[in-house]
Amino acid sequence: MRLMPRLCSLASAVVLATSSLAAAQQPAPAAAPAPAPVPTPAPTAGTTPAPATTPAAGPQLEPQGYTYDPQGRRDPFVSLLRRGSDIGRSSAGGIRPPGLGGLETSEVTLKGTIASKGSYVGILQGSDQKTYIVKAGDKLLDGTIRTITPDSMVITQQVTDPLSLEKQREVRKPLRPTTEEAK
Repeated sequence: MRLMPRLCSLASAVVLATSSLAAAQQPAPAAAPAPAPVPTPAPTAGTTPAPATTPAAGPQLEPQGYTYDPQGRRDPFVSLLRRGSDIGRSSAGGIRPPGLGGLETSEVTLKGTIASKGSYVGILQGSDQKTYIVKAGDKLLDGTIRTITPDSMVITQQVTDPLSLEKQREVRKPLRPTTEEAK
């Protein structure tokens, strides 16, 4: 017997919802017809006709689409959860240059160093499982190789994190990773 009042109240709620939905779907009243254009008098002989004026068609329509102009501010539509080198690279279509210039700092590992003409060159292995011979000044996708020593390499990486105050950082790639870096 207790179910009967609940069913009645549920049925009345459904009736109210459908009536408000039907009222919302009714077509809007038709707009008033536009006024007829006023005829202009014909020009008389010896006078020059005035330039024709068109009546204002109302408010100007906005152009199709919308473009965001950041004016030096962070783009509010870019997720803050995607940080670092993900921003800008993955949204650029994912097309990278071939070879060493297409690898990021996090994708290379120092496998060896060789003394050559008074300086050192490095042997890098990329995420593409290819080996590259590099020297100081060679460019990666997100940085430049700054120095190569007998046991490590320093890369100046361009930071693309919108929350970071620094725009560059130095990343040290050791020849033999320490126990902390291996974990």
